[in-house]
Amino acid sequence: MSNIYLGYHFSVEPKELGSEILIAELGEKAFESFIETETGFSAFVQKSLWTEDILEDIYILDNPEFKISYTFEEIEQVNWNEEWEKNFEAIDVDGNCHVRAPFHPKTNAEFDIVIEPKMSFGTGHHETTHMMIQHLLEIDVTGMKTLDMGCGTAILAILAEMKGAQPIDAIDIDNWCYLNSIENAERNNCKHITVYEGDAALLKDKKYDLIIANINRNILLNDMQAYVDCLNPKGTILFSGFYTEDIPFIDASCTEKGLTFVKKLERNNWVSLKYVN
Repeated sequence: MSNIYLGYHFSVEPKELGSEILIAELGEKAFESFIETETGFSAFVQKSLWTEDILEDIYILDNPEFKISYTFEEIEQVNWNEEWEKNFEAIDVDGNCHVRAPFHPKTNAEFDIVIEPKMSFGTGHHETTHMMIQHLLEIDVTGMKTLDMGCGTAILAILAEMKGAQPIDAIDIDNWCYLNSIENAERNNCKHITVYEGDAALLKDKKYDLIIANINRNILLNDMQAYVDCLNPKGTILFSGFYTEDIPFIDASCTEKGLTFVKKLERNNWVSLKYVN
């Protein structure tokens, strides 16, 4: 296996949504590892698999709604642990939940979640995941049938199981997230999480006591009815993945479908909302 890689360093605006789409597209190519940066992310491909036209069919690069620029360089002997130690910081949520990579020391947090660091999106550093963890820490989820929709690295599903929720379905449309969620569930000795690759179409005839949906605004609004349809009476649903200015749109959709607002969390203009059925 070649140890020579090409590193592409992307600057993306708007960062979160643009990076999510671009990574999904790059994942269809030969790129095999992604590391979040301050302005976007870096993507790595083995030189032996690289071709000059590797970015030719990446549609988001031609989308006027996103401003994307990049540089690239040849890198020899990539030490992934070293790269991750430079870019991945363990996260502590209220002293109760610690999300870390295997190379980070264990703390005394009640809930210790270990994520294999292949890609930093969804690892808890992002404000939305942090707030969703806060919500989960406040809820007694014992015995709750739970859905983690758009599970990413399955952090939230893992925490839900650690707190007693079961059974748990974790769903993501991205193949890398699907595979990584399976790995992370196993790494944290989870026995009640089933991971699926797909979208809201998988929710037909399903029922849940707790739904966790950390996805962008447009997908939440598009799939809201599907979430409400599979939420049991007196069930709880947690949303995040959108900004303060998006609240009226999310709230209007929830209210129209019979959900009752309970609580709002906010971090750096990102928001997480809690509703009950």
